[in-house]
Amino acid sequence: MRRRPVDFRRPVRRRFPNVLWWVLCGVAVLLFIFVLSKGSQIESRPAIPQRPYRHDRIMEGLNITEEMLSPDSVARQLSDQISLAKAFVVIAKESNNLQFAWELSAQIRNSQVLLSNAAIRRTPLTTSESETAVRDMAVLLYQAQQLHYDSATMIMRLKARIQALEEQMSSVSEKSSKYGQIAAEEVPKSLYCLGVRLTTEWFGNVNIQRKLQEKKRLDVKLKDNNLYHFCVFSDNILATSVVVNSTALNSNNPDMVVFHLVTDEINYAPMKAWFAMNDFRGVTVEVQKFEDFSWLNASYVPVLKQLQDSETQSYYFSGNSDDGRTPIKFRNPKYLSMLNHLRFYIPEVFPALKKVVFLDDDVVVQKDLSALFSIDLNSNVNGAVETCMETFHRYHKYLNYSHPLIRAHFDPDACGWAFGMNVFDLVEWRKRNVTGIYHYWQERNVDRTLWKLGTLPPGLLTFYGLTEPLDSSWHVLGLGYTNVDPQAIEKGAVLHFNGNSKPWLKIGIEKYKPLWEKHVDYSHYLLQQCNFH
Repeated sequence: MRRRPVDFRRPVRRRFPNVLWWVLCGVAVLLFIFVLSKGSQIESRPAIPQRPYRHDRIMEGLNITEEMLSPDSVARQLSDQISLAKAFVVIAKESNNLQFAWELSAQIRNSQVLLSNAAIRRTPLTTSESETAVRDMAVLLYQAQQLHYDSATMIMRLKARIQALEEQMSSVSEKSSKYGQIAAEEVPKSLYCLGVRLTTEWFGNVNIQRKLQEKKRLDVKLKDNNLYHFCVFSDNILATSVVVNSTALNSNNPDMVVFHLVTDEINYAPMKAWFAMNDFRGVTVEVQKFEDFSWLNASYVPVLKQLQDSETQSYYFSGNSDDGRTPIKFRNPKYLSMLNHLRFYIPEVFPALKKVVFLDDDVVVQKDLSALFSIDLNSNVNGAVETCMETFHRYHKYLNYSHPLIRAHFDPDACGWAFGMNVFDLVEWRKRNVTGIYHYWQERNVDRTLWKLGTLPPGLLTFYGLTEPLDSSWHVLGLGYTNVDPQAIEKGAVLHFNGNSKPWLKIGIEKYKPLWEKHVDYSHYLLQQCNFH
């Protein structure tokens, strides 16, 4: 057999060097991976928060909300026991079982301490640490059931308690309303004193009467329709003085302002004396008494006719006709006062005038009111600020819509408006016989089935469809019974202290009194003598 040449012989395989090479490569890779892992750990250390343990502990601690909502929670069981025990404490005290009420209260405190400690340390309550408290409370709750403090009994007793509290609250509310009404109707001693001293001044001081006679020479102003005519019907001398004074101080042309004041026989002399003694920047002031109006009699005026009725007198003055079912505010005799109803007879009171602005005696004027006389009423009779921003100031609030007459003639959602600052077109008034409309409705309310309270309801009926809405800034209401928007007060031309809390009374709202008091000259010697302050 021939041997191949050397060049063609198969090379000898050397396996050992190849294995060694692969081993060395593997070791190198492992070393490289090890070095990289070390480097990444060193580089990542600064990124770790300095104090991560606090957050972890909080997250791993007690979640109060979950604990209380969990049906298996010991804390929830304790909380439910505490709620039930508190109810039993009330029942036990009402049953005069004071010892048992004390034991329940003590156990309630123990359970509350456990819940508090668990919340502080932020770990759930365990069965072992709360077992005693749960058992002791369960024993007391069982005893409560044995004492018939069960749910049905509790419900009945709580209902009785609620009813008793409601009756008590109703009684207190009624007394509060009654006393508030009495306080509002009372004439303060200082006002009574002022009337007496002014009466003395009038009849004892000839100079005052002479001043009034001199002022009467300006009677031509009283009928001049080119001037600004205002009317106030009141028996309150000081309140009327504030209306006149505030109007004069804010008027751009006070010499063109004429005030027509109407009062009663008692206050006629002191009212004349006050306005004769004091000057109001040249404002013309006329004082009359309604007893001098010959047309004002029972045959013409329904209110005077009603005053002669014995049932009406009993309703308003004795309060014995309906066993006290009617609230006291509806039975105020002032609602039958002619000074209150004279606003429906303004054309008769001032037959020569064409337009007047009517003001209540509990208002304060802050702006010049001359622009009111140039407002176009669009052939309406009454210009007034509407009060229907809230639902309870619509017609259905004031009138009895169960009566067919009211239901047939008036929209229950019609806007109400306010007396206190009204522009009256007396030419349109006479043309439309508005006073006759008032008589019609007043005569049909003899039995008080159409409305009960005041002059606003008959006013709403009388001027229905004859009222022109004015901008709300002309007349801001509510300063005598509620909180009023400060911006509305600042912008308001006339501020109205409607309500029981008049600014001259002790029950007046203190924060609004300065708006009225700044128009009173407390340095006047008569006011000082009568302790006005």
